[in-house]
Amino acid sequence: MRLRGLIHVASILLSLATAWLFVRMYFSPSWKAISLRNWQGSSADLPHTKPLPNKCGNQKSCPENFFAFKVISGAASVVGPSICFENTVLMSNVKNNIDRGLNVALVNGTTGQLMKTDTFDMYAGDVKQLLDFLKAIQEGVIVIVASYDDPATKLNDEARAMFTEMGSRAASQLGFRDNWLFIGAKGLKDKSPYEQHIKNDAAKNKYDGWPEMLEMEGCLPKKLD
Repeated sequence: MRLRGLIHVASILLSLATAWLFVRMYFSPSWKAISLRNWQGSSADLPHTKPLPNKCGNQKSCPENFFAFKVISGAASVVGPSICFENTVLMSNVKNNIDRGLNVALVNGTTGQLMKTDTFDMYAGDVKQLLDFLKAIQEGVIVIVASYDDPATKLNDEARAMFTEMGSRAASQLGFRDNWLFIGAKGLKDKSPYEQHIKNDAAKNKYDGWPEMLEMEGCLPKKLD
C-alpha cells in the first residue's frame, strides 16, 4: 500500500511539473510559442539558395540595356586569350578558335548576338587579311579585340588608323609583344573607355620577354534603335 501511494504521489507531481512547463512555454514572455514552422525549421535555419553568379563571372551585375563582358589577353606565348560576352564564351583555348596576334570578335550592338570571330597573325601573317576584315565591319557593330603573344609587328599605319577610328587610344602605340584589350565600334564619335594596354618592357615584364596578362570586365551599353 505504501509503495502504491508513493507511485501515486510521484505521478501527481510529474503531472504538475508538466503542466507548469506547458504554462511557462506558452504564456511566459521569456519563452516563444513553437509553431509548425519553428518545429520544421525556421527560414534562418533552412539552407539558402546561393544567388546565381553574374554573367561572365563578373564582380558586378549589369543594368538593363547593358551587355556584360569579360576579356582576358594572352599570357606570354603559352596561354591564349578569352572573350566572354553576355555569359557566352566567344573565343578561348577551349573553343580552339584563338591564335597568335589579334583575336577579334564582332557582336551585334543591338541584340548582342555573335556575328563573327577571326584571328590575325601580326608576327608572320599578312596584314591585308586584317585590313579586309576591318573594312567590311558595319557601323554599330561591337568590335572586341584581345592580343596574344605579338599584336604589332605587321600592324601597319592603315590598320592602326582604323582601330583609332573605332575609338582606340593605344592602337597607334602598339609595339612588339605588347598586351592589348579593346572594345570599340566603327563610327564611334568618342574614344572608347573599354581599353587596356601594357608595354613590353624588359625591366617590368612579369614573364620572360612578355608583360603581364590583362583582364577587363564591365558593362557595355546596347545600341538602341
